[in-house]
Amino acid sequence: MKLDVDVLRYLSKDDFRVLTAVEMGMRNHEIVPSELIDRIACLKHGGTYKVLKNLLKHKLLHHDSSKYDGFRLTYLGYDFLAIKTMVNRGIFTGVGRQIGVGKESDIFEVVKEDGTVLAMKLHRLGRVSFRAVKSKRDYLRHRSSYSWLYLSRLAALKEFAFMKALEEHGFPVPNAVDCNRHCVIMSLVRGYPLVQVKQLPNPDVVFETIIGLVVRMAEHGLIHCDFNEFNIMIDDDEKITMIDFPQMVSVSHRNAKMYFDRDVECIFKFFRKRYNLSFEENEDESDDSEVDSDEVCRPRFSEIKKVSGFLDKKLAASGFTGKDQEDIERFIGENVQKDSDSDGEGTEDEGCIADSTNESNIKDFDSLCSLRKEEDNPPDREIEHEAVEDTCMVRDDKPEDDSSQAGCEHDSEADEQIENPELTKRLSKQRQRAIQAARGRKKSSTSRTTYSDKGGRSSYKSKIQKQMSSW
Repeated sequence: MKLDVDVLRYLSKDDFRVLTAVEMGMRNHEIVPSELIDRIACLKHGGTYKVLKNLLKHKLLHHDSSKYDGFRLTYLGYDFLAIKTMVNRGIFTGVGRQIGVGKESDIFEVVKEDGTVLAMKLHRLGRVSFRAVKSKRDYLRHRSSYSWLYLSRLAALKEFAFMKALEEHGFPVPNAVDCNRHCVIMSLVRGYPLVQVKQLPNPDVVFETIIGLVVRMAEHGLIHCDFNEFNIMIDDDEKITMIDFPQMVSVSHRNAKMYFDRDVECIFKFFRKRYNLSFEENEDESDDSEVDSDEVCRPRFSEIKKVSGFLDKKLAASGFTGKDQEDIERFIGENVQKDSDSDGEGTEDEGCIADSTNESNIKDFDSLCSLRKEEDNPPDREIEHEAVEDTCMVRDDKPEDDSSQAGCEHDSEADEQIENPELTKRLSKQRQRAIQAARGRKKSSTSRTTYSDKGGRSSYKSKIQKQMSSW
């Protein structure tokens, strides 16, 4: 959608108040109901629906009445909210021409009150060219639902943080000025994208400078992940400037080696094709004795050490968080200590644990046997089975006692009964019913055919039949 800032001049405070109300409602709603917008905006003299109609005419909102009558913000309305906030802060006073278009952002020129020209980057995730954001980026982390406006805001915040940190550590990046919503304000780079430069006076020097930046970032704990000729700016003095940082990850990322090698390969491939630089590749990588001199200049991820800083931990880059790293280190340390302690004294502990688990299993088995015998035998033999249960418990506590023989015979008979699959199935069902009845979740019933009759002729007949049967 084209950014037409002329409409911004004619929007009133009520218009921006309603736009803000829709934005607040989109925190919990994909389509914000009209009644909720009216309650959040709370205009003094009403007229919310009239303002909604005006915003809808300028395509700042989208109306949806498929399930209920509601509205949602468009990217143009989100742009106007961000631009209005920047103007109120005094960051810039005017918006100029569009100077760049990417798969996930648009870049415009903005001018300050003193005439200084800056660059405004508006993130626009959700385009047809780049919609696999959830699988390729970890902006959402543990969240399941999302909107494209929210993802654009996360990408802008992440890029602003990376740009600010890299600038503080002396990397050639644009000066990060301010950030709001999905908008990032930075200094304008006076140069050209490297992909548009056909010839270079000193391509070898430029190549070494770019490769040095890749290695230096890795030493600080970061990998660009999209370091190619489209994201490298160069001026007339062959000064290099890096741009586009929302996809950066930590060297602790599980795919860090793949990303690092891909960045290096992009630079090698571009300079080989565009500027005819020769790089003799070594096909036999397993033979370390025969390595060409040009192959040594290619940096390897395994040889890079984090000696210059920990920007990935400071910025909580993808693949690295301070809390997770501390938990992992503590977990590894505990496991190492347990392994060292269990080398000499592990057999006795394991034997004690096995004995305790066996005793618990035996007790559970005896309880099942007792439940089964109570249900199958008549009431006059309950005393005998209680005595048998006592012998089983004596056998568990005192295995050398004479009474253990009766318990062993009882266990052998129970084993033969348990081997029957139908019997085990019935035991499990009865146990589940007993547990449910104990917890109060389900009332135990004597028969499936029983039902409660709440009075009437049938209940009166049933009472008479019971009385006659008792006579």
